[in-house]
Amino acid sequence: MVFCMFSQQSISQSLRYAVSMPYINLTAYSRQQVDVFSFTANQAALAAVKKPGVGVYGEQRFLLADNSAYALAAAFPTKMGNFGLKVNYAGFSNFNENSVGLAYGRSLGNKVDIGVQFNYYGYRIPVYGNASALNFELGAILHLTDKLNAGVHLYNPVGGKLGKSGDEKLASAYSFGVGYDASDNFYVSTHFTKEEDKPINVTGGVQYQFKKQFFVRAGFVSETGSGFGGVGVSWKELRLDVSGNYHPQLGFSPGILLTANF
Repeated sequence: MVFCMFSQQSISQSLRYAVSMPYINLTAYSRQQVDVFSFTANQAALAAVKKPGVGVYGEQRFLLADNSAYALAAAFPTKMGNFGLKVNYAGFSNFNENSVGLAYGRSLGNKVDIGVQFNYYGYRIPVYGNASALNFELGAILHLTDKLNAGVHLYNPVGGKLGKSGDEKLASAYSFGVGYDASDNFYVSTHFTKEEDKPINVTGGVQYQFKKQFFVRAGFVSETGSGFGGVGVSWKELRLDVSGNYHPQLGFSPGILLTANF
């Protein structure tokens, strides 16, 4: 899932992810461990959601209050397919970014799930002004076996301009992911992302659940050379996670996540 963006010297507006984002959407390619945030990595994961739910996540990047990022996700299963809502905010009063996405996912039989999402993105810099754009993303997941799943995801495949002048464009990104449910308690996943004008980024992670109420997650991000991890506890339909990411140069970024199913 794209969290927010930042400007570079080139004409393409590069994507920027919350440093622990792979933590919250790790289960996109799982049938056993899917949750309300899974579709933020691939909208086709919405098809596996069985209960309506909502989740919130907050992260203080590198322990700087002005560099905080927040996310809200909600999923609503229906007979016509499943719907999702994603809201992101990052920054502070002098520079902030926000995005809102509406998603839809459904199954095409037992082997294929598909999804689509339409987004509004905008940033605000009081001294320089505001800019915004609309874009979309697509996803598909193949259930190769009962335990092995693979999928593709396309973000902003046709490009998009920011603001009225159109001097900046939104970058495109393409990813391929694989997830393996080794058992009801153990899951491993990896995916490869190619962003416009940047090298391929590889992320991977594992989740292990024990005694039904507790689980741990851990993984890595090759682009930044950083690792992420966290622990979670569930009680009935509620779940609370404490997560973090460590960047070799910039340090620690703590996060907290809360989800509820209805």
